[in-house]
Amino acid sequence: MLSLFALIVLLIPMLIIAVIVKLTSPGSVLYKQERLGKDGVSFEIIKFRSMYADAENNGAQWFDGENDERITPFGKFLRRTRMDELPQFAQILTGKMSLVGPRPERECFYEKFETYIHGFSERLKVKPGLTGLAQVSGGYDLRPEEKVVYDIEYIKKRSLWLDLKCILLTVRIIFSHNGARQMTGGILGGTTASVKLHLIKGNLNF
Repeated sequence: MLSLFALIVLLIPMLIIAVIVKLTSPGSVLYKQERLGKDGVSFEIIKFRSMYADAENNGAQWFDGENDERITPFGKFLRRTRMDELPQFAQILTGKMSLVGPRPERECFYEKFETYIHGFSERLKVKPGLTGLAQVSGGYDLRPEEKVVYDIEYIKKRSLWLDLKCILLTVRIIFSHNGARQMTGGILGGTTASVKLHLIKGNLNF
């Protein structure tokens, strides 16, 4: 019911965003793509398009941060404030996503990252989320090997209180117009130090 309420409340802002996306770059307003959800079940994400329509003419590519030339000028704002994710409330309503959890990724990226990041697929143990610990601790700027450590930390320690912290930080990021790296350094006690330690060892210690 919360996701339905959010869709109703955000209807006008979403319509405004849709108009701006349409007017500022050619292509569709919404971006749809197959991602993996809980237990590896495929589902379709729905977001506001933040990249140019021909962004993947050369195949699937991992996001290259704020300087990624595939992102439209308005798309940079959408990603920085997480507003490109607003249509995802529809997927929460259908039960394919949760409000908080690991960011859903494409099957090809799971296959690629699993070859050199042990346990990347452990993220599939829970439903993907609209926001999450990794999203508020670095977001789009995190490398895959950083992202998975935050996601595993979340899976191990998830609770209503941790979910609330992630939601509050997401709201703060939206209204500050700053990216997650500028806003937070990790919201779990010891998380930042833990990430550095795991990255040095190259071991997620499941």
